[in-house]
Amino acid sequence: MHAPSLHRIRLLLIPGLLLAASAPAAEDDDPVAPAQKAATEWIKVRLETARLDTTWTSEKPLLESTVSSLKDHAQTLEEKRDLLMSQTAKDRDEIATLQAKNKEAVDDLHASNDRLVALTAKLTALRPFLPPRLSEALDLSYRSLANPGLGTGERMQLTMTMLNRCLLFNRTVTSGEEVLTIDGADGARSLEVIYWGLSHGYALDRKADKAWYGSPGPSGWKWDTLPGGTAPVTRLIAIYNDRADPDFVPVPAMLSQPVADAAAK
Repeated sequence: MHAPSLHRIRLLLIPGLLLAASAPAAEDDDPVAPAQKAATEWIKVRLETARLDTTWTSEKPLLESTVSSLKDHAQTLEEKRDLLMSQTAKDRDEIATLQAKNKEAVDDLHASNDRLVALTAKLTALRPFLPPRLSEALDLSYRSLANPGLGTGERMQLTMTMLNRCLLFNRTVTSGEEVLTIDGADGARSLEVIYWGLSHGYALDRKADKAWYGSPGPSGWKWDTLPGGTAPVTRLIAIYNDRADPDFVPVPAMLSQPVADAAAK
């Protein structure tokens, strides 16, 4: 009795398993599933398109109004620009003219500065040929002239001052005591000196009964012994100091220009 009952239960379970195993295959082979999926996607796209159409329809008037307003504003700005350009045309022409003049002035200033630098170099090279009294008097000016940070205006003023000093010295006869170191003499000594401008001068040592003739040489100012020159140089200095009556005093002098010869080289 019990065995037949178990057999029937097994038979009932096996068809159930077969039915469960065959169900997915039937679902995969359903031809309607792809169509349903495509329809679902189309519906989603259609809904999104409808939403976008609705949004565009609602926002289109506002956007068109904004574009129109921007065009009007741009036209207003263009009109203001044209008006401003016409009003400032004269000012812009004057500015352009001033800029051209400024550029020309700057170019002239640079050219003047170059010429001034060249003149400064020549003035510096001239110092060794100056009379010692004048060279010593211009020592501070030469130091200032050697400053690389010196401005163009200051350099010009300093150069003109030094040239004027040289011109004034060249136009006068200058005399006085001066400490000199003369080649061939022992050390520096105080001498009486009288200069004929920048061209030449005479030095006198009364105690040693010696006289020297000074002039610019090929390498700078030099002193040469002046044989028999003590008396005439003494006479010259006395006349200069109003200790003797004016008179013609014969003294030697050279007419050559070694400074010019040196500059030409």
